[in-house]
Amino acid sequence: MISPHALIDPKAELDSNVQVGPYSIIGADVKIASGTKIGPHAVIKGPTIIGHDNNIYQFTSLGEIPQDKKYDDTEATYLEIGDRNEIREYCTMNRGTVQGGHVTRIGNDNWIMAYCHIAHDCQIGSNTIFANGASLAGHVQIADHVILGGFTLVHQFCVMGTHSFSGASSLIFKDVPPFVTVWGNRAKAYGINKEGLKRRGFSNELIRVLHQAYKIIYKQQLTIEQAIERLDELSVNHPEVQQLTDFLRQSTRGIVR
Repeated sequence: MISPHALIDPKAELDSNVQVGPYSIIGADVKIASGTKIGPHAVIKGPTIIGHDNNIYQFTSLGEIPQDKKYDDTEATYLEIGDRNEIREYCTMNRGTVQGGHVTRIGNDNWIMAYCHIAHDCQIGSNTIFANGASLAGHVQIADHVILGGFTLVHQFCVMGTHSFSGASSLIFKDVPPFVTVWGNRAKAYGINKEGLKRRGFSNELIRVLHQAYKIIYKQQLTIEQAIERLDELSVNHPEVQQLTDFLRQSTRGIVR
């Protein structure tokens, strides 16, 4: 299960059925749960916790110190990765910082393609897709079911709401509300993520209501406060719309327009 050519620190804790390919390096304070497979030439530094049944491909770098000048190498910070994630070639994921809450966290069932970068203190939900070359600056939050097109770049502290979608090569400087599609440099809103919602079982009626909510935010020349009032009325019978109003209330960077 573990190649004789792999280097495993005695302070690492690997379940008995973890697989590690040749020339991979597993450092101290790394914990890996059952069923996870590590390809050749991967480097994993601790403190890092990796869950069950992940596939981590060759040439990945996980748990390296953050690319943050404020970082002090004595800080106790972490990388946490959940279960059943696909992490492809040349992906990099850094540990957190004290200022950002100590932890960079990846959820479950994510599909992270080659050359993606997840910086310090990012919080990634579950069932996301990161196409090749997508990169997150520090402190970014990505909710469940988000899809990032290839080479999408997300500025630090931005938030992408559930079921949102970015087109290829998007440059995102502000928050992206739930269900919304954005694209461009700088990214602009281009409607709701209709195809994605259909694939996830949203009814035609609910998609129509979310499209109506989108028009309230983006097409009626309203302030955010006015849009929230209108959305509150719509959310009485449609709790999904409440996700939009909550997001708008909590956004600190403003939303992509």
